[in-house]
Amino acid sequence: MNSTLSKALTWLLVALMSVPWPVPLAGQGSGATFKPEEIEQMVAPIALYPDSLVSQILMASTYPLEVVEADRWAKQNKNLKGDALAVALEKQNWDPSVRSLVNFPQVLSTMSEKLDQTQKLGDAFLSQQKEVLDAIQRLRAKAQAEGNLQTTKEQKVIVEQAAPQTTVIKIEPADPQVVYVPTYNPTVVYGVWAYPAYPPYYWYPPGYVATTAAFSFAAGVALGAAWGYAWGGCNWGRGDVDINVNRNTNINNTHINREKYKQEFQARGQGDGGAWKHDASHRKGVSYRDNATAQKFNRGSDARTAKTREAYRGRAESGRQELAHDRGGVGGREGGLGDRGGPGGREGGLGDRGGQRPGGSVGDRSGGHRDAAAFEGMGRGGDTRSASARGSASRGGASRAGGGGGARGGGGRR
Repeated sequence: MNSTLSKALTWLLVALMSVPWPVPLAGQGSGATFKPEEIEQMVAPIALYPDSLVSQILMASTYPLEVVEADRWAKQNKNLKGDALAVALEKQNWDPSVRSLVNFPQVLSTMSEKLDQTQKLGDAFLSQQKEVLDAIQRLRAKAQAEGNLQTTKEQKVIVEQAAPQTTVIKIEPADPQVVYVPTYNPTVVYGVWAYPAYPPYYWYPPGYVATTAAFSFAAGVALGAAWGYAWGGCNWGRGDVDINVNRNTNINNTHINREKYKQEFQARGQGDGGAWKHDASHRKGVSYRDNATAQKFNRGSDARTAKTREAYRGRAESGRQELAHDRGGVGGREGGLGDRGGPGGREGGLGDRGGQRPGGSVGDRSGGHRDAAAFEGMGRGGDTRSASARGSASRGGASRAGGGGGARGGGGRR
């Protein structure tokens, strides 16, 4: 009986070798684009924010783990002000766009709380920047047509003719030193929502109570030290975000080592200005949406992925030899399914933590970066259940008992 079981399991291991590595989940890896109505759904809660804040949110959304870290840090250090805050921020290793949002703790907290929405927005911005900016312009035009977007004492609404038959609506603070973040109901402010299948996301502040006003402002936020990292600006005509490291030098110039950032930007072909480029090093192990995006940022087939693939193939070959010599040994160290080198093992195999698993969510363990542990125990409720569920396939698996399909492996659980 044991010999028969051993042969069956060994043949299973051999057969798995023919499966493409890593195994793509259904619908992931095709690089399918987001539909316009999906993008409008994502940007609905921020489309009426000032341009400068919109650009920072879009860039920061591509670094969801750092958003969570920054939110926790900001809450723990909410008493830091002025130079003390500037010095402390410079010691952090987050992307400048993430650091800038410390100036807007409510925005940062919402992005962290609604992590699934943040990551999806970042996915769209990474692959379809122009479509994202165009969607924001469409929603601004709808709000303006409904009489819900106009110049007030808090903001300036500027309409420009960017090109023939192309109108651009800009939103700027009325006072350059104070930014008012609007609160609004997306199902009201844009008029009748045209896509019932894609209802708009909403970002209501704590204690928000719907009123008859479709559009309102909370207290203004004075631009402080953190906003010294706000280097982005929306280029509506070209459909991307521009970067200028020398922006906001009047806010925080003493404590920001701008030369260091210029060198980092130049190292990845950014320069100290021009169109924004995503920095994959700040992704910190969070998987990209699909293979195309992962490969674009050189995270589709890193060295560890290649190593684990070779280790897996080596085990399969060992299985063939074992079968030929009639050596079962299920769960042993010569290639059995429960071994560390088999599927789900630490050195490679299905469900391993290493390598970039396309389509994983922020709750996924793929990528192998130690900082990804920050997502454990977040307790974000309904907003992150879908995110963690998408990673469950890599964490499920067989029994932890020793032997076949078990010890330390079996689908990636420890």
